[in-house]
Amino acid sequence: MKKLLSIAATGLMLVGPQAAFAGPIEKACLRSDRPQATRAMCRCVESVAQSTLTRSEQRRAASFFSDPDRAQQVRMSKTARDNAFWSRYRAFGASAEQYCAGR
Repeated sequence: MKKLLSIAATGLMLVGPQAAFAGPIEKACLRSDRPQATRAMCRCVESVAQSTLTRSEQRRAASFFSDPDRAQQVRMSKTARDNAFWSRYRAFGASAEQYCAGR
């Protein structure tokens, strides 16, 4: 999960048209400057996101790539909505780490 979260905690950079049909997580992953953010890894993480998070939750999680402080705010939040989202986000991260290892 640390590897995935380190990808999520990086800034964004522009990518070419190859990301035009990618989902929000894949796009954010591809834009990150982390060396492990390969096309295969990002596509895999997107696939896991599609099976574990709603579209809205995917967009919310993708925002963490460009604003890691936002992830910390959600994690520390006391609202039931944020706590429920964070629980699903952690499950997504654990699943992605397990399923996408070595990609």
